[in-house]
Amino acid sequence: MNVVILAAGKGKRMHSDLPKVLHPLAGRPLLAHVLATARALSPERVVVVYGHGGEAVREAIGGDGAAWVRQEPQLGTGHALAQALPHLDATVPTLVLYGDVPLTRAETLRRLAAAAAGGVAVLTVELADPTGYGRIVREGGEPKRIVEEKDASPAERAIREVNTGIMVLPTARLAGWLGRLSNENAQGEYYLTDVVAMAVAEGVPVRAAQPAAAWETLGVNSKAQLAELERVHQRSLADELLERGVTLADPARLDIRGTLAAGRDVAIDVSCVFEGAVELGDRVSVGAHSVLRNVRIAAGTRIEPFCHIEDADIGPACHIGPYARIRPGTRLGEDVHIGNFVEVKASTFGARSKANHLAYVGDTAVGRDVNVGAGTITCNYDGAAKHRTVIEDEVFIGSDTQLVAPVTVGRGATIAAGTTVWKDVPPGTLALNEKTQVEKADYVRPRKPVKR
Repeated sequence: MNVVILAAGKGKRMHSDLPKVLHPLAGRPLLAHVLATARALSPERVVVVYGHGGEAVREAIGGDGAAWVRQEPQLGTGHALAQALPHLDATVPTLVLYGDVPLTRAETLRRLAAAAAGGVAVLTVELADPTGYGRIVREGGEPKRIVEEKDASPAERAIREVNTGIMVLPTARLAGWLGRLSNENAQGEYYLTDVVAMAVAEGVPVRAAQPAAAWETLGVNSKAQLAELERVHQRSLADELLERGVTLADPARLDIRGTLAAGRDVAIDVSCVFEGAVELGDRVSVGAHSVLRNVRIAAGTRIEPFCHIEDADIGPACHIGPYARIRPGTRLGEDVHIGNFVEVKASTFGARSKANHLAYVGDTAVGRDVNVGAGTITCNYDGAAKHRTVIEDEVFIGSDTQLVAPVTVGRGATIAAGTTVWKDVPPGTLALNEKTQVEKADYVRPRKPVKR
């Protein structure tokens, strides 16, 4: 089939300078969701009809192999589809989607295409409150026409079966139908829905199909609707995780903005955010309010609450946090401990090494069985360039140490507390800065006045 995505709407009710179809849902633009669904159908051609936002929409979405057609001015859905006609293969049917209806499932669209069977198929849904939607008018049980609410009679407005706008049409007939559309209606627009009555008049069968869930057809016209769809989508993703055996402390407090792969016996606490591609191995636990972006976490690792981990590879049986920040380019080996208020950036840690308190480790290769004391920092930036620090196996670094890169600390060396290391430390040695401690007798510590 051909797929045409109508994405020219302005979205006045969004009260935003950002084109409506670029507003994010689960971390991706609305239009990107629709394009991904279209691609899942393996169509012959994909055409995006855009308008408001102009080239900004194309640039934000990227090429993706689709044909992009600008609708200017915007004169309605029928006019929009007419702009796409030169790009369509007339020998296959055309599926019409909308750039602000992001959650329609591919399997629903396949059933809709099967229902068309060479004719017209309309995706419909019954709503308790159909306000704002075009109504499906049936005769003899079959759809005969679609009437927009502003043009509907009181009896027609009482109909609860509504048009979602999504339909499959015989492409070879489109030029004739679209050419006969009229804008003599309440909105002064060329309605695509009018082709249903034209098809009936010509004896072309018109059928209806319904989605598995009404939320598949919900569109976005306001920030409130966007927020509602976000929660619907996130709950759907949470339900999938629960079906796969993941333990969620509260399925309503979870945000996945990409993909989340989880092994067996994974547990996720409340208000966690997963962005990009995240993989959680068997028995991984993620503490509350943590943010993981493009991360692979191996089996048995425990992430305590309030951790931020980005573009990193965490080995098995590690213990991270709470309040740890692991930045891009970090690789942790087995049984590594990164504790509270520790920041690690572009560094590697060998097995069983630990930095448990208040440290910054950047651009550093840390060996096995290393202890990084509280208050330790790697001074990796000289104001112009970053430099590397190498800490070999079995090194003990005392608290409040500064390692001025580039520098190497040899295997088994010990760095005394409070030392500034600005040159290489040979293996097995003790490094310290000479200090003198002085005691003064008869010293009187200042005291606060006693209140009477």
